[in-house]
Amino acid sequence: MDLNVTTLSSLSATIVRKLPLETTYLDIKDASDGWLAIREMVVRGAPAIAIAAALSLAVEVYNLENYNGTPVEAASFLAGKLDYLVSSRPTAVNLSDAATKLKEVVSKAAAAAASNCQDVFQAYIEAAENMLADDVASNKAIGSYGARFIQNQQEDRTKLSVMTHCNTGSLATAGYGTALGVIRALHSEGVLERAYCTETRPFNQGSRLTAFELVHEKIPATLIADSAAAALMKDSKVSALIVGADRVAANGDTANKIGTYSLALCAMHHNIPFFVAAPLTSIDSSLSSGKEIIIEERSPKELLNARGGLGEQVAASGISVWNPAFDVTPASLISGIITEKGVITKTGTDDFDIKGFIKRAVGQCIA
Repeated sequence: MDLNVTTLSSLSATIVRKLPLETTYLDIKDASDGWLAIREMVVRGAPAIAIAAALSLAVEVYNLENYNGTPVEAASFLAGKLDYLVSSRPTAVNLSDAATKLKEVVSKAAAAAASNCQDVFQAYIEAAENMLADDVASNKAIGSYGARFIQNQQEDRTKLSVMTHCNTGSLATAGYGTALGVIRALHSEGVLERAYCTETRPFNQGSRLTAFELVHEKIPATLIADSAAAALMKDSKVSALIVGADRVAANGDTANKIGTYSLALCAMHHNIPFFVAAPLTSIDSSLSSGKEIIIEERSPKELLNARGGLGEQVAASGISVWNPAFDVTPASLISGIITEKGVITKTGTDDFDIKGFIKRAVGQCIA
């Protein structure tokens, strides 16, 4: 097989649960390892989940020996593994979208292959690698479009302070980041005065991961408690809020890390623009609104114990727990959705014409 061995055969995922105090690596050798890493949030962030799932199966296929099935059987084998990987995190639409696209690739490869199942496996590996490269390019485009749009909306374009929630940088994507990618772009253009990141309880993705990335990139930044966000906005220290997305419905309702809805409400009250930054793969046009988005609930231990469930018990024994991983922000609270093809804005009301935007974007690509 013609394979980028550096990318795949030594595939590793940073164990983000140990950051920022320790960085170690976990070898992902097959789809089972990939499923566990995603489920246990060793890999997290919608784009990163999709890429990790795709590459974990690519590693398994690359190391697969003595497979004697037909091309059709090889395609069925891969489809079953992809369905299994999708079950690891149901809310992130990028994962199911990637699985659907990869199934199409192997189905076409099986139809074209005469008798060699290896042709099907090779087609899958190449498609998975292309997804990795495409995600980085997509993130950089999101950063560029977002930075330009936000600057054009501000009276003072030279001193912008941006708040973000959860982690949407290189640790949540194939590289560069979505919402954090916009912040990176603003910083590189010399117009970012400060980035504010929330701690993002209960798993602390903001304090452990976003803060880690901001310090690493030497971006001026301040960490705040989730409950301090409204006070900071009241003091007129925030020019805009930018968050990522795990799933965007056809009307613009957005599922993102728990706490996003609260921030959007505060931003609306203080007349601060609130943006979602996400690739088009995060948009699920099959869902008419956010009411149809399935919200994953996490382990009670994340609230009962310190360090997002990894430390000592801090809550009273016997207390019941409600721990949704995400909430849904209504489209009415969102100023714009920043994608790799441009910024989706309102049509004069509270409605986004997302399907129209995607149709035009796809048409431009074909042209």
